[in-house]
Amino acid sequence: MRAVAAVVGALAATTVGLAPSAAADDVQSKQWYLGPMQAEKMWKVSTGKGVKVAVIDTGVNANTSSLKGQVLTDEVPKSVAYRATDDYLGHGTTMAELIAGTGTGGGLKGLAPGAKIIPIRIKLEGLKGKAENQKTPDSTTAIRAAADTDAKIISMSFGSIGFDPKEEAAIEYAASKGKLLVAAVGNEGQKKDGVIGYPAAYPYVVGISAADKSLTVAKFSSSGNYVDLAAPGQGFPGWCDATFRSYCDSVNGTSPAAAITSGAAALIWSAHPDWTVNQVTRALIDTAGRTWPKNNPSKYAGYGLVRPRLVLENPNYNAGPAHVDPLAKDNGGDLLAKSGSSSAASSSSPSASTPSQAPEKGSSGAASAAGSSTESSSDSKSNTLWIALGAIAAVVVIGGGGLAVMRARRAK
Repeated sequence: MRAVAAVVGALAATTVGLAPSAAADDVQSKQWYLGPMQAEKMWKVSTGKGVKVAVIDTGVNANTSSLKGQVLTDEVPKSVAYRATDDYLGHGTTMAELIAGTGTGGGLKGLAPGAKIIPIRIKLEGLKGKAENQKTPDSTTAIRAAADTDAKIISMSFGSIGFDPKEEAAIEYAASKGKLLVAAVGNEGQKKDGVIGYPAAYPYVVGISAADKSLTVAKFSSSGNYVDLAAPGQGFPGWCDATFRSYCDSVNGTSPAAAITSGAAALIWSAHPDWTVNQVTRALIDTAGRTWPKNNPSKYAGYGLVRPRLVLENPNYNAGPAHVDPLAKDNGGDLLAKSGSSSAASSSSPSASTPSQAPEKGSSGAASAAGSSTESSSDSKSNTLWIALGAIAAVVVIGGGGLAVMRARRAK
């Protein structure tokens, strides 16, 4: 039996220095990606209104200035309602704010400030107290519960290196209900042996790696055949403890990258409420910034850097067929086309790529992963890319010492 939801090396984000931000009104100015992504321009078209995002994490504090009125506490399923709004680490609250924060009171401004959050708190390694360990749901229960809500998107900035067939079945269940599953790929990029992060590596999950302000894929960001997209994930403020008195600087990890991708998806789905998960996913893939062929995704950035603006600015954008999975080849088939089959990915289980070593134990802190590095460098085999988040072109270096970890679900 694997370690309980050892959140991508504990959690897929960490903070450097834990230095409080100088002033509350300085927080949004440090969200460096909002300008290049042309957030203000996007918000004139879509704010994510009408879209609900289930955030499976350490809990979500619904009382921060940026989240007041944004958290749907009455829509949390009873099976996962235990302390859903208690966040001892600040991690889940940060993810929720990056998705749907209003920015009120100088707080973080979410990429989709019109979206709403359904909080689900999961069991982590290191939880103290009998009640905490008995009542807090595990990831499998949480994913199934999220699938039964009205959330269109399930954001998962957690994981472990252990494959779990029950968790995979929960993922298939959620995917069969038309949910967009977004997960952080993990912060194990600097480890010498291959480490695969689940649930990101399961079929039907969109795995997200992290890029820094220079649009360089971070050295800590895990790499391999389970990376589907990249998003900003380094160098901006976030909560780092249970006091919620002030933000800490330099939140780094694939966790915030996954949250920002969830926000991007919410913007698109809000603008096109009749689209299916296949069309939203295809839109994210087709408009992602890359210079390599789409049929040969990068092991570091997948299909490229998320650019929802390109969808929102084009009223005639064609997202393709509603009932064709754009990642069917990667996923081992189209789950929805299999008429409710309970063994949608039996022939392409990621278990074949599971590392032989035992799962690492998670940490009760913000992260035990290699997310403390604040700089990324290219290696001799890196590709230098030109990717425009908005109107500005920026160099993106794919590489930086990440590992080439293959997953079974993507056939080359």
